[in-house]
Amino acid sequence: MSPILPITQPFTPKTLNTLRKVLAHASASSKLRTDPATPLTPGNAAVLIPFCNVRGVPGVLLEVRGKGLRTHSGEISFPGGRVDRTDKSFLAAALRETHEELGVAPDRVDVLGEIGPPEVNLRGDMRVWPFVGFIQLESEVAAGRNMSENDGLPSIDLLSLHSEVSPNEVAVAFHLPLATLADPARWRQSLFRESRPYTVLDVTDVVETAGGRRLGITALSSEEGVDDGHVDSEVGSGRKSRIEVWGLTGWYLSLLMKTLQVYQ
Repeated sequence: MSPILPITQPFTPKTLNTLRKVLAHASASSKLRTDPATPLTPGNAAVLIPFCNVRGVPGVLLEVRGKGLRTHSGEISFPGGRVDRTDKSFLAAALRETHEELGVAPDRVDVLGEIGPPEVNLRGDMRVWPFVGFIQLESEVAAGRNMSENDGLPSIDLLSLHSEVSPNEVAVAFHLPLATLADPARWRQSLFRESRPYTVLDVTDVVETAGGRRLGITALSSEEGVDDGHVDSEVGSGRKSRIEVWGLTGWYLSLLMKTLQVYQ
């Protein structure tokens, strides 16, 4: 089975339309669409899974959380965080947090849909709502001018992005190409919450190349919450000296990649 979208060619307007249709179908068939009646409380969080082009290469933008943060410091995640009472929706919270963490304004995000359903954290006091979008080089309206549906969308500049990230919240932001995601040599099969199979992804070299080596970012030496006798429990950095996308971030990424048939 081939991926629904090209994994080596840049995202195009046609690609984004395909993603919208696929995500809408997945949400409708599984009844995953966000319930507008769900109260916006401090017990909710929202994240954005941001697709983008970098140097004409399609991929996903991820971040390593700043080491000064009180929770999940040094771990790989999507941009996102708690829903504030000032947020009009879960999506608004995801866009606000993306702006605060990566410096990407909401009008640069072409929202494509959602993937889910939302998962509850291990403590049972936080639901995490995942949305999917594409980061444009400029505002979404301006980006669509004078383009055909097969034209590659402009790439974002990672150097410029790095100058905009919040250093207190993000240690490093990195681009994960779809072709890298699709490489079985990087996969490790595990169980999410001890019951649901999903794919863990080794991104050690990607993070190191993006600046992780300079910043001293490595896998957790103590493997807290993970050892050879236990499955992955939540969000974390990796195991056996590897930097991996696993836990809740890995679950949502795996779910999305399976929907797009990138993971077979």
